[in-house]
Amino acid sequence: MPTEPCGLGVAGVSFGFADGTEVLRGVDLRVPGGALLALLGPSGCGKTTLLRAVAGLEVPASGSIVIGERVVTDVAHGTQVAPQRRGVAMVFQDWALLPHLDVAGNVTLGMGRAERAEGTMLAATLEMVGLEGLEGRMPDELSGGQQQRVAVGRALAQRPEVLLLDEPFSNLDPSLRSRVRREVKQLLVESGTTTVLVTHDREEALLMGDELAVMEAGRVLTQGDPVELHQRPPDRATAEFLGEVVTVPGFARAGHVQTVFGRLRCPGVSEGEVEVFLRPEQLGITEHVEATEGSAPVAAGTVLEVAFHGPFTRYRVALEASGEPPVEVTVGDSGVPRARAGQRVGVRGPQGPVRAWPAASGVASG
Repeated sequence: MPTEPCGLGVAGVSFGFADGTEVLRGVDLRVPGGALLALLGPSGCGKTTLLRAVAGLEVPASGSIVIGERVVTDVAHGTQVAPQRRGVAMVFQDWALLPHLDVAGNVTLGMGRAERAEGTMLAATLEMVGLEGLEGRMPDELSGGQQQRVAVGRALAQRPEVLLLDEPFSNLDPSLRSRVRREVKQLLVESGTTTVLVTHDREEALLMGDELAVMEAGRVLTQGDPVELHQRPPDRATAEFLGEVVTVPGFARAGHVQTVFGRLRCPGVSEGEVEVFLRPEQLGITEHVEATEGSAPVAAGTVLEVAFHGPFTRYRVALEASGEPPVEVTVGDSGVPRARAGQRVGVRGPQGPVRAWPAASGVASG
């Protein structure tokens, strides 16, 4: 089966400062043509430096970068294509709109002289980003969402092969951020532009990314389908980056793990002490402390804390048999709390197979 065409390839890229600080440590990435890769990681892990290397604004110490079929960086062979010749556009965190230019002036910055004179590309770009009729507005006359779309429009007007987005939604209010994310995602789908989105917001990464890569301390830990990585993370670090984690001790043998929730299926697990990986939403609260025949396994516990979030209620529960820190349970099927602090309840265990790590390891099996 043929592989998808590569929009962006990064292989073995390393970068450091003169004082010896390593920022990138052998980074490998592959973004299929037309896909959006969400690059998730904490502040200071090297995400923005990687974008700058792709854009040609930083020269790596080693490695290579390919855009489409063109090698734009190859340290071993002395190749370093200039930024303006890479076919790359970048949207910065602060959007970098020029305050003395109107919308049309900001958008056409990325166009050639002939395209600016003709005007048809400006009209098409403004229509694409939903800013028709606003070409004469100045940046300070626009809402935050409109300013964001001007920045994206300016980048797309260059018809780049690769678009780089450096935390472009972080300056927006939460309610506006959600809408603008959807709008920008739709724009990128329609344009078919290969895109890398840098973010430290896991919700944003899961929402926006066709592919997702997790980065830590200058390295890419893993890359893959967002749903698969969230549900079946290959290691503890990835699991914790992509959502809240509940770990329950157990003993593995013959494809099963014995836990406080009873015997759970865990195909491929090695025999011995393990920690079972769960998401809070895999568990639930019930008033029935004892399991009934045919039901999901239930562990008894005492509610320590109840937090009502509107669409769901979150409980912090101390399980009686585990001796571990309290298990945090998310109940997503009801917005109304069904238990109170101090109440003895049952915690329904997971249904279906689970993932587990050897107690002294961070690598998952199952």
